[in-house]
Amino acid sequence: MKYIQLRFICLALFIMVPLFLIESQNSEGNEADTLKLTEDPLVQVAYKKVAKGELLGGVSVVDLAELTKMNYTTYSLDNMQGYIGGYTGNSLWGMGDYLVLVDGIPRDANNVLPTEIDQITFLKGASAIAIYGSRAAKGVIYISTKRGTDSDLKVNVRANTGWHVAKSYPKYLGSAEYMTLFNEASLNDGKDVVYSDEDIYNYGSANNPYRYPNVDFYSSDYIKKSYNRTDVITEITGGNKRAKFYSNIGYYTEGDMINFGEAKDNNTNRLNIRGNVDVNINSNVSAYINANATFYNARTANSSGDNNYWQNAASMRPNRISPLIPISFLDPNDQQSWNYINSSSNIIDDKYFLAGTQSEPTNIFADYYAAGYNKWTSRQFQFDTGIDFDLQKVLKGLSFHTQFAVDYSTTYSTSFNNSYAVFNPVWRDYNGVEYVQIPSRIGNDEKSGNQNISNSSSRQTTLFSGRLVYENTVNDAHNFNTMLIASGWQQKVSAEYHAISNANLAWQLDYNFKHKYYASLSATATHSARLAEGNRTAISPSVTLAWRISNEDFLSGSNVIDDLLLSASASTLNTDIDIENYYMYSGSYDNADGAYWGWSDGRPERSTNAKRGANEDLDFIKRQELSASIYASLWNRKVEINTSVFTNKMDGGVIIPSTIYPSYFSTYYPESTFRPYQNFNVDERNGFDFSVNFNKHVGEVDLTLGLNGVYYITNAAKRDEANEWGYQNRQGQPLDGIWGLENDGFFNSQEEIDNSPEQRFSGTVKPGDIKYIDQNGDGIIDEQDNVYLGRGGWSGAPFTAGVNLVAKWKNLTFFALGTGSFGAYAMKNSSYFWVSGNGKYSEAVRDRWTEATKETATYPRLTTESGDNNFRNSDFWLYKTDRFNLAKVQITYDIPKNVLQNFVFQDISMYMSGSNLLTISKEREILEMSVGSAPQTRFYNFGIKAVF
Repeated sequence: MKYIQLRFICLALFIMVPLFLIESQNSEGNEADTLKLTEDPLVQVAYKKVAKGELLGGVSVVDLAELTKMNYTTYSLDNMQGYIGGYTGNSLWGMGDYLVLVDGIPRDANNVLPTEIDQITFLKGASAIAIYGSRAAKGVIYISTKRGTDSDLKVNVRANTGWHVAKSYPKYLGSAEYMTLFNEASLNDGKDVVYSDEDIYNYGSANNPYRYPNVDFYSSDYIKKSYNRTDVITEITGGNKRAKFYSNIGYYTEGDMINFGEAKDNNTNRLNIRGNVDVNINSNVSAYINANATFYNARTANSSGDNNYWQNAASMRPNRISPLIPISFLDPNDQQSWNYINSSSNIIDDKYFLAGTQSEPTNIFADYYAAGYNKWTSRQFQFDTGIDFDLQKVLKGLSFHTQFAVDYSTTYSTSFNNSYAVFNPVWRDYNGVEYVQIPSRIGNDEKSGNQNISNSSSRQTTLFSGRLVYENTVNDAHNFNTMLIASGWQQKVSAEYHAISNANLAWQLDYNFKHKYYASLSATATHSARLAEGNRTAISPSVTLAWRISNEDFLSGSNVIDDLLLSASASTLNTDIDIENYYMYSGSYDNADGAYWGWSDGRPERSTNAKRGANEDLDFIKRQELSASIYASLWNRKVEINTSVFTNKMDGGVIIPSTIYPSYFSTYYPESTFRPYQNFNVDERNGFDFSVNFNKHVGEVDLTLGLNGVYYITNAAKRDEANEWGYQNRQGQPLDGIWGLENDGFFNSQEEIDNSPEQRFSGTVKPGDIKYIDQNGDGIIDEQDNVYLGRGGWSGAPFTAGVNLVAKWKNLTFFALGTGSFGAYAMKNSSYFWVSGNGKYSEAVRDRWTEATKETATYPRLTTESGDNNFRNSDFWLYKTDRFNLAKVQITYDIPKNVLQNFVFQDISMYMSGSNLLTISKEREILEMSVGSAPQTRFYNFGIKAVF
């Protein structure tokens, strides 16, 4: 490794020294060539800022400070796919997990608010992130926070309040209908009915909902119509030539949808304090210090086990229990029952007691009333600093920059855990009056008063980087910028032995001739302790070439083309990001008692078993990529186009292959193998992205329209498999493929079942079950008949699109944002659709198969058994997730400045907005429905911003 680093340093010096030697020929540059570019804003890329017009391929930027003036949001990456191409909402170019850097440090995107952010840079192409090293191999989202300005003190105060309103709720059947259909399911299985007609009548009559409960988790008895979110944010900025500062102090509080018991007080609140300071120590040395503290608390009602209200809403049958029973139903003369009630500490509203049974002594309603509450606490402290040295006195254009950061976060839970008693009600009828008797108490009411602390965890991130930079212009034409970078960061998480690390030495040279012809070269030496000694360092090269055609003479007089830049890149990045564990290169053995053999006298023998073979040659995974980009500005910037096309390959995915080794390398009894981990899998991605912005004046209205998108395909180019049937091979299929059976409708008779291939899943196949296609013709339906069904879009839909519109008229601004995703599929495999056993019935089962509905049914027959034949991945449950969302609409009014002349305010803006307003999709009901979790919401907000 030392020799590799030495050669790398020599190479960097070899290239830099000639540049130093020609420094005497330097000039100030060609002003005519650079004038247009200096008008462009600076964009943060890897370790430097460049003019927006100088961005070379695979890079997009969002000016969030400007965007926030017309679109106030609460999450830093909210709907970013609506503004730039290449971002799917959860990946860059479909690559999966990207690295988030906040001011150059690995941090969480949700811990920096939009009001704190200046710009967000999306570094998609391999050439754009090569010098960041291994952990950046799937792309980088760089968030730059705001800085101070050389100006008088300015205070910006923003206040918002809004309400979340549920889009929809799952629709479950009431008690009577559930009981009727459960009887049908029981008969389908050849069993007796469970509920009598009298029971069904009583539960359906609603005459006594306490005796015959019909619990609707989504009724107004338990759920609010809306809940509030309110925030206040103050920004303070100012400074002079010596020092500049920016600070942000914000607080928000948000409620919850549940409206009873301790859960009525569920809330989340967050306080953040950020300070960024820039100081010019002298003419040659400057420094900055950034600090941020975040205090986050979430209070929730306690519940038994891991269940919460929404999970119970998806599973607890409506007739199972009455949560509360009025004490008015007690017989005044039933002294025993009254003794139980009088001894209880949990009489709700002085009217109700908690109900339960011996078999179920707790329930979610009783938990929320009496089990106490939990408070989850998070504290994050972030600090980074840097010193910049101008080494002009040593060599013109030379500078040195350092950065050091330490972040620490801790989380823990504090709770008051109470136990409580429930009462098993026995109903009696006396002279036509219903009474409830309490024969026993289950559990005890106990409040210890002790605060319990649990789930404590911590995380610490440490970073250091230093870079030597030389930048200059030679003979008014040759523009150089070269960097030599040493960087490393480590993230330690409590209870995890190994830290996440990223260490690399990098060199980059950027050159352009008169801002017309460009070349960018980089090489990064990446180190990883996840690989064996002697194989822990690799060089990642990258090259980019570009041509600004608009600076050619044949386009100099064009009235159409303002700027036209073409670029192409080739890169190979070495990464360990998908090498999951340490020591995967080494063999593994264990020593166990002789469960398989022993001595004749019964004494066990011990055996040594191989669990994994060794492979000292296990290597980095390589991202190999070719990409090309076009940037164009047309008709005096009325139209701007930014598009990229890419093809990349992740070569050397680590697996334990089986097909390339003899069968005797592995045994199943005893379990043992000599097969090692190897670099084997190859994944391919190909696609393109685009961003097109139109700017036009229509009378007094300024219009801006943006269209963005990314389309990509994936391919499992190499896999270790030996399937008997070629149609089951994953090789050659999309990486996000959904696999399952192909259905052929329902079995409509026993005769049809007898004359069809045998379906070998648990349970007896009966009329009304799903019939599957025998893909291999062996007369058996089993896992061998699974086929590729469609793309799941797990790293984003194959085609992701966005559209944004801004219309300004005088002091009024209208903003709208839409996002869309197309080409992906999903399974209706939640408990809402896959209902079996004692599961809760949703409205989906109403279209079940029966003898009377066999020609129109869209749902299998009901069953009280596992339903294993029907409830498995197949195209029967497949649906398209194509959708277009009206993600945001905001109207902003800026009070005219002449109105504010006699006030202390410089600016006042008021705005109203709505988020997640509309989904256009054939499957809208499914896409907007949450099963087992809190409902999706629309958010209506009113805000005001004042500057003084």
